[in-house]
This record gives sequence, C-alpha cells and structure tokens, in this order.
Amino acid sequence: MRMPARIASFALLAAGLCGLTMPARAAGEPEAWTPTATALRAPAAGIALPQTVGSLSLAKSGEASNGGRAIDNYAQYLSEDGAIQATLYVYMPTYADAALAAYMTDKAIMARFGAKTRRTAYASAPVGGQPGRAIRAVYDDAADGALTTAAGFVHAGRWIVKLRVTGPTERRAEVVAGLDAMLAGLAVDDPATLYAATPVRFGQCPASDKAQARLTPAATGEASPPRDVGIPRDGQDSLCIRGTIATADGSFDMLQQAGRADGPIIVPMDDSGTLLAFDPAQDGRGYRLSIHMVGQTDLYGTYDRVPNAAQVAAIIDGKDPQTAQADAVAAYAANGDVTVRRASPAAAVPQIR
Repeated sequence: MRMPARIASFALLAAGLCGLTMPARAAGEPEAWTPTATALRAPAAGIALPQTVGSLSLAKSGEASNGGRAIDNYAQYLSEDGAIQATLYVYMPTYADAALAAYMTDKAIMARFGAKTRRTAYASAPVGGQPGRAIRAVYDDAADGALTTAAGFVHAGRWIVKLRVTGPTERRAEVVAGLDAMLAGLAVDDPATLYAATPVRFGQCPASDKAQARLTPAATGEASPPRDVGIPRDGQDSLCIRGTIATADGSFDMLQQAGRADGPIIVPMDDSGTLLAFDPAQDGRGYRLSIHMVGQTDLYGTYDRVPNAAQVAAIIDGKDPQTAQADAVAAYAANGDVTVRRASPAAAVPQIR
C-alpha cells in the first residue's frame, strides 16, 4: 500500500521538499481556494484561515488529489526562514470523523518517525473560539529527536480540517504556537456545523465470529445513495478493536462500537479517510460492504455475516474475486450533490493498495 497521502506530504515537508504543482483549472470547475485581502478561503467548505498566522505565512495552495473537484485541498505555510513548515488540509471524505482522522494520523506519525517519538499532548481543544470542537496533538523527539510536530483535527459539516506544523526540536515553542494560532484563526461560515470532538476511547469488544462469510451481489436495477454508517463519530462513544487484519502492506484494526455485537464494523486504511465498512443491511439480514474515500464510496453486495480477518485481508490485498469490482459507485461533489452509477461488467474499480 502506498504511503497515506497526509503522512507522505508531511514527510516531504519535514525534508524541505515542497514541489507540488497543480494543473490549470478548466472552465466551470469549482474553486478549491479563493484568496481575500487577508485570508485564504475554501468556498465549498465555508472555511477560511488568515494568510498570516503567528510567524507563519501562506506559501502556496492547491488540490492534494481529485484535481478540479475542490474536495481535497491543501495550503502550505512557512516561517520566514522556512524552518517551520505547516499544512492546512480541507477535504471531504465520505466517512468524516475527526477522532478517527486523529487516531490514524497518530498511528502513522508513530510509525513514520520512529520509537523515540513521544506523544506529549492529545486532547480536545477549542477552534475559532468554539470550545471542544477540535482535537490537538503534539509529538516530541520525532525523527530521532530532530523534530517536533503538532496536529489539529476538526469536523465541520461534510468536511475534515487537518492542520500540521513541524520544525526543529530546538524551535518546539514556535511549532506549538503555530498550531495553536492556526486553530484560533480558523473560521467556519456556520459554527453550528462544527462537531464536538474528543480522542477515540476504547472499551471491551464482543468476541468475533471466525466463520467464513458469503457475499451476495447487490440486485440489478437503480442504485441508491449510500446510507451513513451507524457508528457514533468524533469520539462521542467508545470503540473497540474487534481484530487485527494482517495484509501485504501492513496491519489494520477492525473497529466497532464497544458493547454492541450487532453494529457496523469499520477498517480504517489511512489518515485521509479511506476505510472499509460492514454495515447491517436494512432488512437485518447480513452486512453490506462499502469502501469510503475522499469524495467517493464504492458499494458492494451483502455478506451473510461479518467476514473474518482472512477474508478482509483478501479484500484489502485485492485477492478476493468477489470484490474485484464494485456493484455501484457514489461520487460526491464539493456542493454535496451525489451521483450514483452502477458499474458495468467491463468496468475496473481500483483496489485499495
């Protein structure tokens, strides 16, 4: 599996390699960013940040992926000497959860920057003057003691905002002050869209079923937009680890709501919102598979039970012929419109890799 998009970009920033280039925007495509006299605004999300935040100034902005759709946007900020570097991401995963974004980023940072990395802050924080609407994390002694990095996570409407600041360990105070200034300066058009957020809490998990599940493809005909996966988000209830999925590209946690044996199961794949979901079918018979990512949900058939760890690993590794192609694909526009199309027999839906 490729390095998650958010951590890959973080590694480039830490190395001082900031060479992203964006294609010219075609007529009629939505704007990812609109500059004002003093701020940079993501118009579709209704989110803005000043062009100068503390000691950091806007250096460049664009789209991290899905070019021309304005659903995965980034802005890079630098200190005057370039030693402190920061990124603002405003993106629209189809499973939006600030606590899960923080959890997956935490795992990726710990894996990326080595055993010496210490998490020294990880708690709810205010954003734009709204208490408890962000998660704030600080990591010291990253990269064998060379770096301090800090991160913030916000869920606003359909959107996730991720803030990251990194710099040399000897300038830790500037790194932390930079994150706090970004959180304080972040403006949301409608503060009512901000979700309360707290880090993921873990409880006891019911025993998982190790029997093999059987997949029934979705019925032919008109496809409907996907339902929301029914798990409390943004840390508002405890999750538990049902099992660990070992794949060719690493291991992933199978998560569910603590204390609920018959609820949805999710398998987060990276720190940008890619995950598998097994959601109870509407008729109560089995679990429907969907794969969520930025701006898109791939819809599959229904399993008679939750697949076991080996079956989930085969799905992730692209070795399960039953899930080689989605039954339908739901594409989400920046304005919230959803277009669902059924896959043709010849269509190839990319596997998660």
